[in-house]
Amino acid sequence: MDSLKPSSTPSSKPNKFTKTIHKVLHFKSSTKNSLSNNGFCLLINPHNQPNNNKINRHSSDGNKEAFVAKLFAAISAVKAAYAELQAAQFPYNYNAIQTADEAVVQELKTISELKQSYLKKQIDSTPPHLTILLAEIQEQQSMMKMYELTLKKLQLETENKDGEISSLNNELSEIVSNNRFLEKKLNSSGQFSVLDGINLPNSNPNDFGIVLHYAVRSVRSFVKQMVKDMESANWDIDAAVKSIVATGVHFQKPNHRCFAFESFVCREMLDGFNSICFSLLNDDGGGRQWRENCCDQFRRLKSGNPIQYLKQNPKSFFAKFTRAKYLRLVHPKMETSFSGNLNQRKMINSGEYPETSFFTAFAEMARRIWLLHCFSFALNQEVSIFQVKKETKYSEIYMESVTDEVFTAGDDGGSVFRVGFMVVPGFKVGMTVIQSQVYVSRTASSIK
Repeated sequence: MDSLKPSSTPSSKPNKFTKTIHKVLHFKSSTKNSLSNNGFCLLINPHNQPNNNKINRHSSDGNKEAFVAKLFAAISAVKAAYAELQAAQFPYNYNAIQTADEAVVQELKTISELKQSYLKKQIDSTPPHLTILLAEIQEQQSMMKMYELTLKKLQLETENKDGEISSLNNELSEIVSNNRFLEKKLNSSGQFSVLDGINLPNSNPNDFGIVLHYAVRSVRSFVKQMVKDMESANWDIDAAVKSIVATGVHFQKPNHRCFAFESFVCREMLDGFNSICFSLLNDDGGGRQWRENCCDQFRRLKSGNPIQYLKQNPKSFFAKFTRAKYLRLVHPKMETSFSGNLNQRKMINSGEYPETSFFTAFAEMARRIWLLHCFSFALNQEVSIFQVKKETKYSEIYMESVTDEVFTAGDDGGSVFRVGFMVVPGFKVGMTVIQSQVYVSRTASSIK
C-alpha cells in the first residue's frame, strides 16, 4: 500500500488559517515600530482624524479658562488677605498686621504677574484642566479663611453683647433694689418724700398736682386697710358699698368696689377744704396767722412720723384736724367691730394717739391731706375745689376715669358715658384745672 505524502507543491489558493497568521504578523510589525518609545499609540482611521486648526482652537479655549480661573483665585486671595488685615486692627495686633500686609502685597504681585503674562501672551505649560482645578482649590481656601474671620468677629461681638447685657442687668438690679429701699423708707418712716423738691411759695400748679397725687395715694392705702378690717369683721361689703353710692352703679370688676370707699373717705377728709384751717379757726386774726404759718407747717410736716408729731404737738392745728376727722370718719360701730371696744376712740378724744396699724394708716392720710391744704393756702394763686354730680355726662376736660374697662368694652355706638360717682374732687389752681377722678358708667342713649 502506498503511503500518503504531503504535496510539496503549494496550492494555488492559500487557506484561511494561512491568511490569519499573515495578518497577525503584519499587525505586530506595525505596532512595534509605533511603540518604540514605550508610549501608547491609538491607531486612528485617517478619515476620522481632526484637522490641526480645530485642535489649536480647543487648546486656546482651555488656556483662557485656566487664566480666568487663576485670576479669580488671585482676587479671592487678595480679599482674604485684606480681611485678615482688618481683623488684626480690632483689637490691634502689630505682628498680625505686618503678616497680613505682606500677604496683601504678595497677592497683588500675583495679579500683576498674571496681567503681564496675559499682555505678553505667555501660555502656562501646565495642562489647563490641572490649572483650573488648582485655582478652584485656592479660591475655596480663601473663602474658608474669610468665613473663619467672619465667625471670629461674630463670636467677639457676641461676647461683647453678653458683657453689656450682664452689666445692664447688674445696673437694673441695683436700681430696683434702691427703689425698693426708698419706697420702704417712704412708706414706713416718712423720712423721704417726693415733696422734698417742692419749695413754697415759689411753686406752680404742677407742684399742686404732685401734692394731690401724694395725698390720694395715702387715701387708697387707708382704704385697703379699712376694707381688710371689714372683711376680718365679716362685714357685708356689698351692703356697705350700696350705702355709699346708692343703687344704679354697675361695677365692671368686683375689686372696683374699693372706689366707693375711696369716694366716701375723700368726701369726709376734704370737707371744708376751701375754708381756712378746715373751719377750725373762726376769727380773722387766727386766719391771718394761719396763712402766715402755712409754709412753715408744710416744711415741718412734709417729712417725719405723723404720730410722733401728734404726741409732741397735741395742741397743734394738725392735731385738732386729725382728731376731728377721725371722730367723723370712723363710726363708733365700725371701731367696735374692728377692735371689739372703743378704747382707741377714747384715747384720741382725750388727746392721746395709739400706734395701731389702723390709726397709723389714718394719721398718715391725715398728714398728707393737711399738707395739701397748707400748700393750697401758701400758693400765690387761688385754689378752689369742685365736685361732680352723679349722672353728669362724662367730660375729658374736667374728669378723669379711674378705670379704662368701661371704654374698652364692646359698644354699638348707642350708649353714653356718665358719672356713676365721684371718687376724688377736682381742683382749680389759678387758670389751671386739675381733673376730678370719677367712676364712669355706660347708659343707653336717648338720641336715636
